[in-house]
Amino acid sequence: MEERYIASVDLGSSKIALTVARISGNDVQIVYYKETPSDGIRNSYVFNPKKASAPLKEAIAEAEKDLRIKILQVVVGLPKYYVKQESASGKVPRGEEAGCITEEEVENLKEMALESYPLNDERNEVMYGAVAQSFSTEDSFQQVESDIVGMVSDYLEGNFKVFIGRRRSVANLDVVMNELGIAIARKYFLPDVVAKAVLTEEEMENGVALIDMGAGSTSVTIYKGKVMRHYGAIPFGGKTITSDIRTECGLSERLAENIKLAYGACMPDRLQNLSEKIIQINDENGVPLKQLPVKYLSEIITLREKEIIDSMLYLIEESGFADSLRAGVVITGGGANLLNCANYVTELSGYHVRTGYPRHLFSASGCTGVFETGATAAVGMVLAAKNDRLLNCLDAPILPPEPEPEPVPEPESNADPVDALFHPGDADTAETPAEKPEPAEPKLPRENFLIDPVEFGEEVPREPKKKTEKTETRFGKMTKIIWGKVKKTGEELVGSLYDDMDKNNNTNE
Repeated sequence: MEERYIASVDLGSSKIALTVARISGNDVQIVYYKETPSDGIRNSYVFNPKKASAPLKEAIAEAEKDLRIKILQVVVGLPKYYVKQESASGKVPRGEEAGCITEEEVENLKEMALESYPLNDERNEVMYGAVAQSFSTEDSFQQVESDIVGMVSDYLEGNFKVFIGRRRSVANLDVVMNELGIAIARKYFLPDVVAKAVLTEEEMENGVALIDMGAGSTSVTIYKGKVMRHYGAIPFGGKTITSDIRTECGLSERLAENIKLAYGACMPDRLQNLSEKIIQINDENGVPLKQLPVKYLSEIITLREKEIIDSMLYLIEESGFADSLRAGVVITGGGANLLNCANYVTELSGYHVRTGYPRHLFSASGCTGVFETGATAAVGMVLAAKNDRLLNCLDAPILPPEPEPEPVPEPESNADPVDALFHPGDADTAETPAEKPEPAEPKLPRENFLIDPVEFGEEVPREPKKKTEKTETRFGKMTKIIWGKVKKTGEELVGSLYDDMDKNNNTNE
């Protein structure tokens, strides 16, 4: 089966998440996932394309280098804020001989509802998508899509939820990718893809509210009968909590974010021993600047978290499904990692609450963070794009990393070592005959500790040499030659000395 590759980009207010996945049939294997601090993004939409493209360019270049591929196109998510929902409907007649209702007819009805829906401001608004709520025939009313397919009727009518966003927010996504020379293959409405990556079918059937706690926005998506029934969002989230810590404690934004990630928690009265801890903050030289009690940090976080959760509970109540959430609430996104966050939502709402991680609908190896709550949007887009059989974001398959080249040993000179001592200028120019390669030189005898000739001065422990038969090494031969020449020279000097003494004696006589 032919393999395809999908690359997704989650442009968040605090981070950019880049994911590359290998698709083989229904099998999804994530081969790359990495998060990079973002810029130029506010409340989940790009307000400065120039700033937003710089960190994304570095992230894509790093992925291409690590995987040895070229990314030609990506799938991206639409902003989660500045989205309004409205109701729409469509009706198409069918003849008596049309037969059973098909999936193609249902899809055509959806497209008609999108195309025919009048926008109040076509210059500034754009359609994000539509979700079918129910279908009706002359005999049946408010049927779900899975039930309406196969029925027989003279007409088909559908009711839809239409989601409308700002045209400028969508256009800025195109500007960012044009700066990088990368095409956008698909734009996804994130609440829907995140829900399908986190929620189970039982939860969507029985009624559940998914709260996505992002950095720049927080949203709630309600499912009932496996259909998305309501959506709403507010323009603040985790970055607002970081800003509160920075303001109240007089810290830099980077330090406030790091402290929040390391010690952030809700409900200060339930921290037990952690509430007694004190964070010591030093400057770059290690000089103490201030102390921050963990309990006080938790009080700051809890006040802002209460405001966010109360806003979500208001949106749930406004949807009309507050009493239909048999599966309770699921929290996801980067903000869901705060300690006691799920317990705090339970205390304020009374719902059963769990933390939503990406479901194991894929495999991943060596991708740190891909199974965390902050990766749900990036993973959800990959899972949604896998059904498009024609989508392939790369121009070549991923290759294994290139092995590091082995060091090439320097050629050894075959000049005679003794001649090199007496004629050093000839040692560098000595040539080795190609037909007579020099045999490998045996190792010098070593003791328990020796000085390594490569890194002079470093002692390397060695095992004691085993007793073996003595063999004459090249070093021994060289020593004999040197001492032979020294001995010969000494004998000549002594001989000449005796000759001079004899001459002097004869002269005196």
